[in-house]
Amino acid sequence: MSEQKAARGYLSSVLGCRCPRCREGNLFKHKMSFRFKKTMEMNKECPVCGQPTEIEVGFYYGTSYVSYALTIAISVASLVAWYLIIGLSTSDNRFFYWLGCNAVYYFCYNPG
Repeated sequence: MSEQKAARGYLSSVLGCRCPRCREGNLFKHKMSFRFKKTMEMNKECPVCGQPTEIEVGFYYGTSYVSYALTIAISVASLVAWYLIIGLSTSDNRFFYWLGCNAVYYFCYNPG
């Protein structure tokens, strides 16, 4: 009888930084540690199946457009909510308070 390895699940391969194709090879050259310079060194290809790990040119262009559109939509929605709940006026600084709250919101929810 031939022994078969149990296939890794998607979540365990993502959390374990494994190859997206074979789910066996390590994506990074070194294990996670506090030496951040060495930790982030990636293999050029999967050591098991040979899948290239370099992203292609222009990979992030589409995501930047979507991210920009979501940022504008959330900002406009928060401005409308601020206007309906608190109100905006030219005689005081409510708009600048909203602008500050909006900036703090985006700073806190920035993944980077």
